[in-house]
Amino acid sequence: MSTLRTVGGVLLSKVCGKHVNNAPISNKRLLQLFQVSSYFGAQNNVYLTSDAAKKETTDSLLTMDPNRFAGHLQKLGIRRCFVVWDFEEGKAKVSHPELEELAQFCAADKVNYDQHEGVFMEVGRRTGVLMGAFVWRTYRGQACGGIRLWNYPGMDRYLTDGLRLAQGMGVKSALAGLWAGGGKGVVQEPMHNKHRDPDFRQKMFYDYGDFLSSLNGCYVSAEDVGLNVNDLNNVMNRTRYTTCISEELGGSGNPSILTGKGVVCAMEAALDFLNMGTLKEKTVAIQGAGNVAVIIIETLLEKGVKYIYVTECHQNRVDDMKRVLADKANGRLEIQKVPIEDTSIMSYDCDILSPCALGGILNAETIPLISAPIVCGAANNQLGCPEDNQLLKERGITYIVDYVANRMGIVNCANETYGRLPDDPAITRHLGRDWENSVFKITKEILQKAEKEDITPVEAADVLADKASRELHPIWPHRSQHIIKALVEGGWHRGNNIYGSLTTGL
Repeated sequence: MSTLRTVGGVLLSKVCGKHVNNAPISNKRLLQLFQVSSYFGAQNNVYLTSDAAKKETTDSLLTMDPNRFAGHLQKLGIRRCFVVWDFEEGKAKVSHPELEELAQFCAADKVNYDQHEGVFMEVGRRTGVLMGAFVWRTYRGQACGGIRLWNYPGMDRYLTDGLRLAQGMGVKSALAGLWAGGGKGVVQEPMHNKHRDPDFRQKMFYDYGDFLSSLNGCYVSAEDVGLNVNDLNNVMNRTRYTTCISEELGGSGNPSILTGKGVVCAMEAALDFLNMGTLKEKTVAIQGAGNVAVIIIETLLEKGVKYIYVTECHQNRVDDMKRVLADKANGRLEIQKVPIEDTSIMSYDCDILSPCALGGILNAETIPLISAPIVCGAANNQLGCPEDNQLLKERGITYIVDYVANRMGIVNCANETYGRLPDDPAITRHLGRDWENSVFKITKEILQKAEKEDITPVEAADVLADKASRELHPIWPHRSQHIIKALVEGGWHRGNNIYGSLTTGL
């Protein structure tokens, strides 16, 4: 759903806890061993803007890196700002005339900007970090989606990523049958790796919690790249509008387990559609060894795959995965450390190629290398641009749309406030083959529609998702739109909080 490739670094990890040798390891224990450290970007390139770039004389807000933009806002005496869609006038409006360039940028982007109901930004009171919340098409309910901590080189990339990811969350939720709209939180990594300092990090997510509370529930956050459950606990310390908090506090915990299982369901649907049988004795090539990939690998091994190839750009992940999964793999797993820019996995001889790193990996340079008949992975925004979708079709490659395959993360946390059940049928039905909105059935429906109408799977999925995303919530239609209107009219951007001050000693 994007014309731009994801920018920034790649996921690094640290191992938490001790390894358990010669004993069965549960999904939850695997994730403890591969807990995200929230350290992104190449180690020597964490802050992408050079000192020379900081001294640019350009007046463009879009070329400023987000940290510099935050400083610029503070110089203007602005702590909060927004770009909202005015449904009556049919145009994007900005909170401050000095920031009109932001509204013009959104309006000019015909791919990623689609009448997003709100783009809200705030400079953290404790930390000075730039925080954003992106809201798209909330007909089905509140905007829901994860918070992403990332290092963006410019405000144009910051905005583009938030816009497209919010839209992606909206269609993902719609096709999953969830009563939720599209939402995304975006936090710019602070300079000098301050987010690695535990005290600063806690304050940073306190700031984000305050930011969420000020938005009065038009957006409900969850976990995404760069965050862990403890970060969401800190967000929750300052707001009720978040999910993915720890199980000890009543939440659903890390969504990686269900996300990985959902991707495997989508693989099975693709095989069934192509009359290729089951996963047994199949070969799978996976790019990336993050939390979700670990679950995918374990599930594939349990289903009797013949062999799994994995490439990963960080040695510690390679070593940890070999150590943790060696016994279960029994010679069926090969993990290779590769350079960060490596795309060799694309050409591996396999039945399924599974992109599980970051976006933009399927493009004009890499698609011609693919030998697998199926591409199905956990990464978001896998296509480099819309034209790459057609290129996959021309190559005869069956592409499983990312927001269909990886939807279980939002399913995991969407209904946290409704209470918990063991083997909750509201969740397990997504992984079965009976419910009409299950991953398996929706994947097959999309592929069948694409084949019948001679269109691409992305086009087929977009048609179904567009229709579903416009369905009105049966109880709270347009609730988030009403909240946003009240925020704008109530002077949110001037620091007004309708329901009291957030000033605190924390």
